[in-house]
Parts: sequence; structure tokens; C-alpha cells
Amino acid sequence: MSIKKNFLHNYYNNLQKLLSGNLIDTKGLINVQEILKKVKRKNKKVLIFGNGGSASIASHFSVDLIKNTKIKCINFNEANLLTCFSNDFGYKNWMKKALEFYGDKGDVLILISSSGQSENVNKCALEAKKKGFLKVITFTGFNKNNPLRSKGNINFWVNSKIYNYVENVHQIMLLSIIDSLTFDLKNK
Repeated sequence: MSIKKNFLHNYYNNLQKLLSGNLIDTKGLINVQEILKKVKRKNKKVLIFGNGGSASIASHFSVDLIKNTKIKCINFNEANLLTCFSNDFGYKNWMKKALEFYGDKGDVLILISSSGQSENVNKCALEAKKKGFLKVITFTGFNKNNPLRSKGNINFWVNSKIYNYVENVHQIMLLSIIDSLTFDLKNK
């Protein structure tokens, strides 16, 4: 087997192991689905944040959640907002400040951070608790005891230190919540 073929074979086998139904917290995913139904009933919203690739995942989730379930969801990936808030409040505070301006008591916060170490994400989690958010839901990887996991009410962790594995699993988990919720809402 060529080196490239061997690499790809191992890559997909490792990703498949991470996606195993035994390793994914399906009870937690169902719990999030129920929380999102509550958000919809109470006419509240979901705020979702991430840096880098996680910001792209947040955008995808936000658009699909709104389109497929009609649950209000905001992501903060507009360049003008991000650069304005970073410039005025500092990069480590921009998410916290966005939450201050856009978040309300009873909303739900979803934070995606591969390492769980990003200061801006951790400050955002603390602000949500201060504002009385219904739940803080985290998606992390790398080290199991990362700082963000200690700040969430519901925490999903991917047992990998490889960014693309962690981000791909996060995306699949988040989109599976939408697909399951969409199915549930259509079949009630």
C-alpha cells in the first residue's frame, strides 16, 4: 500500500472510531434537542460562537437551525462586528461583549472550541451564566479537563488532539441535532 493510501486508510478508520455510537453522547444530544424545543416554545434564541473552523461550523448550524426548525439562532461571524468588537473591547472580550449586547435571560449558548482553551470563548461562557442563560452547551476536544468543559451545563468532548477530527465530529454532532429535531417536529 502506498504511503498516501495508508495515510488515508488510517485517517478514515480513526475518524470512524471517533464517530462510533459508543463514543458519542447520544443521551446528551437528545437532551440538547429537548432544550432547543423549550427555546422555541418560550420564543427565546440560541447564540453560537466559535473561532476559526469552529466559527464556520457555528454558521452552518445557525442557518440550518433557523431554516429547518424555525428556532431563532445567531452566530457572530460578520467581519464588521468581529473586528469592531475586537478593536473596541479586545479580542479576548469580543464574544463576551457580543453576548452582552445580543443575549437575553433564558437564551441558550453553544460554544465550540477544539481545545477549550480560548480565552474569548471561556469569558463568553461566564457571561452567559451571569446573564441567566437557560443553558451553556460546549463542544471541545483535546484534553478532557479543558477549562471550557467546567463552564458548561452540557459538555461534548471528542477524544482527539487533531483539529480536523475534532471539528468534523463537532459538525456531525451539531447537524445531527438539527436533523433529529427536524424529524421530531415533523412527526409529532
